[in-house]
This record gives sequence, C-alpha cells and structure tokens, in this order.
Amino acid sequence: MRMVFRWFGENNDTVTLDQIRQIPGTEGIVWALHDVPAGEVWPLERITEVRDLASKHGLHTEVVESVNVHEDIKLGLPTRDQYIENYIRTIENLAQIGVKVICYNFMPVFDWARTDLFKELEDGSTALFFEKEKIDGVDPFELVKIINQNSDLTMPGWEPERLAHLTSLFEAYRDVTEEDLWDNLKYFLDRIVPVAEKNGILMAVHPDDPPFSIFGLPRILNDQAGFRRLLSLHDSPANGITLCTGSLGAKPSNDIISMIHEFQGRIPFTHIRNVRVMENGDFIETSHKTSDGTVDISGVVKAYYDTGFTGYCRPDHGRHIWGEQCRPGYGLYDRALGIMYLWGLWDAYSKQQAEAPKAKAGEGK
Repeated sequence: MRMVFRWFGENNDTVTLDQIRQIPGTEGIVWALHDVPAGEVWPLERITEVRDLASKHGLHTEVVESVNVHEDIKLGLPTRDQYIENYIRTIENLAQIGVKVICYNFMPVFDWARTDLFKELEDGSTALFFEKEKIDGVDPFELVKIINQNSDLTMPGWEPERLAHLTSLFEAYRDVTEEDLWDNLKYFLDRIVPVAEKNGILMAVHPDDPPFSIFGLPRILNDQAGFRRLLSLHDSPANGITLCTGSLGAKPSNDIISMIHEFQGRIPFTHIRNVRVMENGDFIETSHKTSDGTVDISGVVKAYYDTGFTGYCRPDHGRHIWGEQCRPGYGLYDRALGIMYLWGLWDAYSKQQAEAPKAKAGEGK
C-alpha cells in the first residue's frame, strides 16, 4: 500500500506540502489542475511546474484526481470526439512527467452531493452530511449555493463554468438512460484505454457519490455488478477502479470487502473513509475508526493486505476538528489521523502474519 494525500495546489489549499511530508508513510500528492476547464488540454509546462514543486518537498505526483470528462462525452454528442482528442493529449502530457494513475468519474452534472458541509457530530467536530429527504425536495440551484458558499477555495466537481449552464444540462440529460450512459462510457474507453496502455497509465474510475440517482440523472457505477460490467468493457489493467469505501459505503447493500477480493489487480487507487448510514438513507462522514461508522474499515484494510495490494491509497474526506478552517472535508488534522489509523491496521496485520509461523511451531512442541 502506497500512501498519498490529496492536495489542491499552491494558494488553493489550507494544507501545505511541508505539512504533508511530515505525515508518516506519505510519499506523494494526489493533484489536478483545477483551473483548467473540463475538455481542455492540460499544458505540459503547468504539469511540470506541479511535479517540480512537489519534488522539492520530497513528494511524487504519480496520481492525478481528476482529469474531468466533458459533459458532451457523457451525453454522446457529435462534439465529443474533439474533447476525447484533448483528453488523449492530456494523458500523453501527464505520462511525460511520470504520472501512473488517472482517477476520473462518469457522473452526469454533479460529481458528488451533500446537503450540509458542516454538520455537527456528537463530539463537537463537523463533517459532510447527506439528508435524503432534503435532496429529494431541493432545487438543484439551491444545492449549488450550499456547495459553493466557501467561494475562496475551488470545489472540485462544482466548477462554475459547468454549473453556469445547469438548466441546459438538465434538459440535455432529460432523455438519457442508464444504457445510453453505458454506451457513451464504452465509446470513451474504446478511445482512451489503448492510449493509456501505450503510455503506462492506469485509468481508475471513481464510483458515483452518492451511489444512487439524484435529481433523476442516470448513474451506473455504484455497486459490484456495475464495476463488473465496467471491467468487462476492456480486459486491461489500464481500465480500472478507484475503489472509494465512503461512496460505496453509503449504500449498505454493497459488500466492499467482496469487491476488493473480486477486483484485485484492477484497483490501482483506493479512497478509504468511513460513513455512518441512518435507517432513513441519510449519511454523515465520520472518523476513519471502524466503530464510528457503518463501513468495516478494519476489514477493508485486511482485505487489501490479504490480496497483496500495492496500489495507491489516500484517506478520503475528514472531519473538521480542533477549530481548523479548511476546505470542507479536506483539512489536515483528521485526514492525518486517518492515515495513522490505516497504517496501524496494516502494521498489525503484517505483524500478525509474521508471528503466525512462530505460534504454529510453538503449538507443535
């Protein structure tokens, strides 16, 4: 397991590279050019600047999250070919500076959704919260206001240039079915997977967050069957999964441990976080500690250990603790605590495995 930490860029993050390098076992950043609109080519000189800045702090830039997929690709419009060509050029540019994994998603319009960015937990910390009844009745434009209320920092997935056309986007998706979305995803993968293979890059799609339809929009990557179908589209390591335990964990029927075992070798990148799911479908993000939420984090880490996982891992969203002022879900303190919890589990399983032969030998005496 190779630990990395999401960083949003210089002057766009409350967390510094110096702080990240001090988190034990953390070797690189997960990054993106957040100011480049979806569909445009990422300039090589900008990519190189990020690589060089991280290198000065002893961190690598091997994981990118995300190279956003333009809506015209998801919609299957005739203009998609030019946007796919631009995506291909970005893949080639990223390969030049040593990128190994590109995380992306195929969610229409919204990459993720929450109804409260600072819901208070029992201990006084705050966290991202999803209230199902509210999302069922809220106007999408109201949700945009909630997400972008912290306007000093970019909110990935809620880029202004995309949301400025919200009405027309909803109209464009009005007749798009899940099967249409599958067809458009296959068209996209048919073009980019060979390019990724050639350039030594693993594409890793992120699950839908939350893992069900919102506002009537189609969503297709939110359970084991969906990922099984995705991987069957191209039987290549370059067609893989970013397995996010928090996104998938918001649907209690998902067996995440089973997914890790079934899809081993096709998970180059994982997000590990916990959520507590209520009976009414609401969920709130918690600490990484297993008993604080619904996701069996200790079981997840053991599954990765048992399958010999050598991919990249990052703690995902964290709580806001100790008065930290930060981008919602992306402070330093709770994510650093999360990393240490994950390493603690990993080390315990490693020690347990190392001592097992000794214990067995002792039983035979």
